[in-house]
Amino acid sequence: MTTTARRSRRPRRLGSPNRGGPLVYLLLILLAVYAAAPIVVLFFSALKTPAELSTNPMGLPADAAWENFLTAWSNAGMATGLRNSAVIVTATAVGVCLISGAAAYAMVRLDVPAPGAITMYLLVVTALPLQLFLVPLVSWWTKTGLYDTQFGLVLIYWAIYSPFSTLLLRSYLIAIPPDYEAAARIDGAGELTVFFRIVLPLIWPGVLTAGLIAALQAYNEFLLAVTFIQDSEALPVSISLYSFQQGFTVNHALVAAAGLIMALPVLALFLVLQRRFVEGYASTGLAN
Repeated sequence: MTTTARRSRRPRRLGSPNRGGPLVYLLLILLAVYAAAPIVVLFFSALKTPAELSTNPMGLPADAAWENFLTAWSNAGMATGLRNSAVIVTATAVGVCLISGAAAYAMVRLDVPAPGAITMYLLVVTALPLQLFLVPLVSWWTKTGLYDTQFGLVLIYWAIYSPFSTLLLRSYLIAIPPDYEAAARIDGAGELTVFFRIVLPLIWPGVLTAGLIAALQAYNEFLLAVTFIQDSEALPVSISLYSFQQGFTVNHALVAAAGLIMALPVLALFLVLQRRFVEGYASTGLAN
């Protein structure tokens, strides 16, 4: 048998890169243009005057109005909004990670009754629309003193974002063998010690993914924020876009500038953590 024949029969190594043809690269370029086009249009809109934006919504700005960014920053109080959003998003992400991590650990490792029913319940509640709960929540939050507080809003975010994160981390935990936990229990460690010192470091990529998803959802959420917070000094940045509505007219150029300012922290965060985000999501059973 010749050397060429031996090489042709050699099986392809698992994990080797599968280089595609020109069609694959063309498809990737089209997807990149599709993803970047809204941001480019938003940037061009932010550099136009309202009159130019109404006559030329998709083209290049004739004379770039960079002052729109300063006007949007000052008129919408975006510094206060970004600070409030940072507090709300951080509290939401940390709380969701702790709640969903502990719940997933209990479902997979502990002897909880009817784990299948609990999984079905989590699947059902993730599909329910938020509008069903607005009226009773407003009534309960008013009676308990949680209305018009950031903690009250974060508490709702914990409730609505934890079910999906629990399912995500549950899929991650199933793939991890329980040998390390059994060894820790033999040494006398309790369940909390096992969870925080053994399990949590092992599922950290999944926890980071769950935290990023919850943080992005809380950062972009509008309906609950505008419903449960009325104090202008406590509003998140997603409500700042309301500042440019004057009666029945809206200054869309300033809205575009404020929207671009609002999107920059999310873009920066995703660019920094995109590799960990994709790896953590692909490591779970939800990606299969």
